[in-house]
Amino acid sequence: MTEPALDQDGAPEVADFDAFFAEQAEPEKQGVPLKLYGRTYVLPPSLPALFTLQLHRVQHSARPEDIRRLLGNLFGPDAVDHWTEAGMDDRRLGIVLLWSTANVAEPGAVSVERAAQLYDEREAAKGKAAPRTAPGKPRPKGKGKGKPRSSGKRY
Repeated sequence: MTEPALDQDGAPEVADFDAFFAEQAEPEKQGVPLKLYGRTYVLPPSLPALFTLQLHRVQHSARPEDIRRLLGNLFGPDAVDHWTEAGMDDRRLGIVLLWSTANVAEPGAVSVERAAQLYDEREAAKGKAAPRTAPGKPRPKGKGKGKPRSSGKRY
């Protein structure tokens, strides 16, 4: 272990994070915009520390106030109320959150369609729901295994 640097009076030198971060400063990044239920939101250019801290604390909470406070850091204090009044369900909320957290970290990283696919896959893996398929997309045919499917008609 190294000894701390000392100032002229022999006291430990103050670690100046303000000066360090000022030297490391990059040009101000812009947040990614999204439109939801008639409102446009702009994500912060990086995840706020408060969001990250609260996420660990409330990740298993079902209390609406915990969720509202957490999401208020990304979308504003009344966003969750607006969404619930508009009829948002848990799937849509999950897709928005998945998309938002991916795109805060790296804008353009995940499309809305990909976020929906990832959400559905995650839920299917948990056994909650089968992944949704695009309308009109044919299901794969079996290779003759098992019982033949019935037409559904009764004779």
